[in-house]
Amino acid sequence: MSARTRPPFHADHVGSLLRPPRLQEARARAAAGEITGDELRAVEDDCIRDVVALQENAGLQVVTDGEFRRTYWHFDFFEGFAGFELGAPLDMGTFEGISDQPPSAMVTAKVERTKPVMVDHFAYLNGLTDRTAKISVPGPSMMHFRAGRDGIDRDVYPDLEPFWEDLTAAYRAELGDMAAHGCSYIQLDDISYAYLCDSDVRAKLTSQGEDPDALALTYANALNDAIRDLPDSVTTGTHMCRGNFQSTWAASGGYEPVAEVVFNTITVDALFMEYDSERAGGFEPLRFVPDDKFVVLGLVTTKTPGLEAKDDLKRRIDEAAKYVDLERLCLSPQCGFSSTHHGNKITEQDEIAKLRLIVEVADDVWGS
Repeated sequence: MSARTRPPFHADHVGSLLRPPRLQEARARAAAGEITGDELRAVEDDCIRDVVALQENAGLQVVTDGEFRRTYWHFDFFEGFAGFELGAPLDMGTFEGISDQPPSAMVTAKVERTKPVMVDHFAYLNGLTDRTAKISVPGPSMMHFRAGRDGIDRDVYPDLEPFWEDLTAAYRAELGDMAAHGCSYIQLDDISYAYLCDSDVRAKLTSQGEDPDALALTYANALNDAIRDLPDSVTTGTHMCRGNFQSTWAASGGYEPVAEVVFNTITVDALFMEYDSERAGGFEPLRFVPDDKFVVLGLVTTKTPGLEAKDDLKRRIDEAAKYVDLERLCLSPQCGFSSTHHGNKITEQDEIAKLRLIVEVADDVWGS
């Protein structure tokens, strides 16, 4: 097999990377009013330059900015849209063993993109590398999933159809602007699909009058609407996981409940799928993946420092190849290393070792 020249790559990764202490300190000082926004941005620029070199030195063909300008993987993007506010933490998807739960998404006015949100993030990253620069954004479902109907002001949106229309229009404007600036790889983190495989989450939604299967289809259609105008030159992916917050998780269950509908409805090119623990179930749901999609197997955990054995990774790739052709499989971490500014409980050296492991295994398996 030959190396892929366009994404997804056989050695890929999800996006976020551990924030260095220098960046953490600068963000704290900016929050305290001790340095200006411009001074913080200068530190971010320097740290992003370093993390691009880290990824390149690991041998990756794809690089991200590590999400170094963000506090959370999703909220910073949504805060760029008019009509969005952060709300109190909710128990939908409570992270195990963590008292500091993330906030919730609240819609208090008409959702609009009144200005570019993260186009400048991509432009800066793209100017630092000759490799493929990837931008990751939350999927549109994440503005609805945790708070649901109660998180969307009924006076603003008495009916949810206009909400989805406004939200996906905002996405099309932002993602289209990124594509116009040369972005060729966009990943939408739409973790709701994996949460909808958790029996406890499904039971809670049902008790609230929601149909989990209908929600999965609603979210899939919203994702399609968000990316529908992107040119063919842009590769799109969807990342699914069961929570990634300070090395903890929030949901369990194999993909079977949503696999057939979601895999065959969403129009992305690649499915980034968490598969680092038994909580993700087996590979059998991959039988529903259509022949025009790639599957990026998240077999390398970002939650713990231990390095996976190469032979174990190769064995699991072989198992997945029973359901999806080997050439349409790729390898990645199960999630980001730092979905929030807190980071997972591993070191930068652990992170580097895991990225290099992915590159080495991909080279052994696919010659890439």
